[in-house]
Amino acid sequence: SMCAHHDQFIHLHVHSHYSFLDGLSKVEDLVKKAKEFGMNALALTDHGGMYGAIEFYKACKDAGIKPLVGVETYIANRSRFDKDSQLDTKRYHLTLIARNTIGYKNLMKAVSKSYMEGFYYKPRMDKELLKQYGEGIICLSGCPASEFISLLRENKNKEARELIAFYIECFGKEHVFIEVMNHTETDFYHEWYARLIPEMKKISEEFGILMVGTWDSHYLCTDDVEAHNTLLNINTAGGMEPLNGNFSFINQADACKAFADYAQGLDLAHQA
Repeated sequence: SMCAHHDQFIHLHVHSHYSFLDGLSKVEDLVKKAKEFGMNALALTDHGGMYGAIEFYKACKDAGIKPLVGVETYIANRSRFDKDSQLDTKRYHLTLIARNTIGYKNLMKAVSKSYMEGFYYKPRMDKELLKQYGEGIICLSGCPASEFISLLRENKNKEARELIAFYIECFGKEHVFIEVMNHTETDFYHEWYARLIPEMKKISEEFGILMVGTWDSHYLCTDDVEAHNTLLNINTAGGMEPLNGNFSFINQADACKAFADYAQGLDLAHQA
């Protein structure tokens, strides 16, 4: 096999049908699939909320899999209290995963404030909440819609480093990871994402933090993509781009090919 840990990949970026507009997989099916693939841990990171957390936790426990309860949160462009139509319709994605009970409670508090105080089109957290509730939480720098990747894309490499330093301040150095999405089958990867990877590597080396491979999973099997795109169309009245690529729940062997060069999620699962 081309990677030593090919039996070690753990899905850390997973959407269930609780990502209302944007996920098809039922929690029990995700857990069943992880079990079938011989994965000993699994994360759930639905957009904005943690509606699936209890069901997910129970299903994982029943299957003998370690549950990593998380959220793919929306981060406000400025403060969560700012709601200006010119400046605040822009927001970023960030992947957060609880690593213990304190982290779970903190994540719940931050998520509820994102609804109660930060809601503007979407439930939004901000940097103040990350700082206040960072204890017990693992932070992955995020998908292509994250602030980190956006800064790199704009060649703001200094600001990207300042952001990672801020995450380290909030969550602690050993709990911050550079998230790499090796979706080589997508247009965005070839158009602009691939060229950012060397800089991501540099940053991870400078800060002494790991790069971790994640696979953006929105549905279980590759043949679900049509159904998923139909769902997107219905839910957003055609306002959302269909997914061009494979956003299924991939197995160990595929993960091994995609992430031969990166950490496979083990270090994170061990922390949790």
